[in-house]
Amino acid sequence: MGTSVKPSLQVRAGDPQPPATNEKSSMANTTQDNLDMQRLGKTQQLKRNFRFLSILGFNCTLMATWESILLTSNYGLINGGRAGMVYVYIGTFIGFFASVASLAEIASRAPTAGGQYHWVSEYAPSSCQRFLSYITGWLSVLGWQAAFASVCFLTGTLIQGLLVTVYSVPTANYTYTFERWHGTLLTIAIAMAATVLNGWGTHWLASLERLLLFIHLVGFFVVLIPLWVKADRASSTEVFQTFTNMGGWPNIGLACLVGQLTPIFSFTGPDAATHMAEEVQDASRIVPWCMISTALVNGALGFVMLITFLYTMGDIDSVLEAPSGFPFITAFQNATGSSNMAVGLACIILVMEVCSALGVLATTSRQMFAFARDKALPFSSTFAYVHPQSKTPIWSILSSTLVTILLSLINIGSTAAFNAIASLAIASMLTTYLIAIACFFMARWQSRTPSTSRFTLGPCGPAINLVSILYLALQIVFTFFPTTRAVEPKTMNWSVLMVGTVTLFAIVQYILYARKVYQAPVSRTLRNQ
Repeated sequence: MGTSVKPSLQVRAGDPQPPATNEKSSMANTTQDNLDMQRLGKTQQLKRNFRFLSILGFNCTLMATWESILLTSNYGLINGGRAGMVYVYIGTFIGFFASVASLAEIASRAPTAGGQYHWVSEYAPSSCQRFLSYITGWLSVLGWQAAFASVCFLTGTLIQGLLVTVYSVPTANYTYTFERWHGTLLTIAIAMAATVLNGWGTHWLASLERLLLFIHLVGFFVVLIPLWVKADRASSTEVFQTFTNMGGWPNIGLACLVGQLTPIFSFTGPDAATHMAEEVQDASRIVPWCMISTALVNGALGFVMLITFLYTMGDIDSVLEAPSGFPFITAFQNATGSSNMAVGLACIILVMEVCSALGVLATTSRQMFAFARDKALPFSSTFAYVHPQSKTPIWSILSSTLVTILLSLINIGSTAAFNAIASLAIASMLTTYLIAIACFFMARWQSRTPSTSRFTLGPCGPAINLVSILYLALQIVFTFFPTTRAVEPKTMNWSVLMVGTVTLFAIVQYILYARKVYQAPVSRTLRNQ
């Protein structure tokens, strides 16, 4: 519940500046991390290898906003078209930034790998905090698990799309046939590669993420510049005033709202830094600034790439009929006039998606580790185990990979069925954001929150919280919409069924098992006041 922060935690309250990264500051802030862990009732088990730049690289490459805008552009082009994508992106950024700011303030007060379910436990009314925290935890665990399966599958099918493009040129002496089982094998390969790299420990991962941040930024310009230099450009009227409703919706406004899936997918995952908080030095200051910085950096890059894509993509019909299954590859071909150059530029995005899978697995395993640490999962002691040498929750990493491998087998029988499972990621994550922010908003309204925080939204906080609550509620509704109004089983959006099934499973699990053993985070927090 909202209890007072110890006086020793208020020394650095209200720090208005982005975090310093010098070694002297990092050493001094270790004490602050210990005090935060003491207040949260947790024992430090993971090694704090991340600083500001490394966790910023982690979050930026995991979300991969400018890359995801290209990868998922078909949803927005079908529902909204060029102009629709521009204005929907702007609206989505404003709403999502309010949500990120709200989550960042809560993360500063409770920097823990548990993230949303821990916050719900602290700030929900006492009558329902334990049950609501448990449901939120399950949605977050399975949401991130679905996200890992989704990004591995997306990367695998992107490789297939590139093969289709390479072997479809007139000079090719071989034709590649797109097979579902190929996608499954590639999904497994990406998952295994991410597992091996994660298993080595977080020390090298923190160093790698600084490099990946550099690649993320340089890759942006490597893709951007050739498009502007070589492409024939659409008119500003086409980009900013031409809307498209290929989904058959009653009006263009509804079509644009359905097309929100493109920017939603590109912005989902800002809580990743939170789940790594116990591996970040000076987490109560670094993590919220990282979340804000990621939203600003990725939001700006994504918008510039979107405008570039819309100006240089060529004919929209040819792009949507892409033989590779990825409209942006055909758009690159139209812009550059070369299949080889298009494949080369697309390979940069492929590399970044592999790097994103690396970060998603790390986040997934930390979320599972934290939930197991509170006795919320079957075999909790196994999933909460931290390897003494690598300082990683090794069994959580391996089990996350195993789940992805098993889920990928579904794709052999039906891509639609696999997509239904993967679509669980967006809806469940947004739901956890909504529940956490709503509980914090209620606690703030009832004066049940600590009076100070090292990152605060000040007097604007309640208004920003309310905007994010309303926005997330709207977004969750539209994540359940199919791409087109006329649907059949293979084109239906089954995410509402998946979220309902997961929620029902969590309720049954709570009644039969967890209510007897689940250690709600707030119980430990209160004991340390």
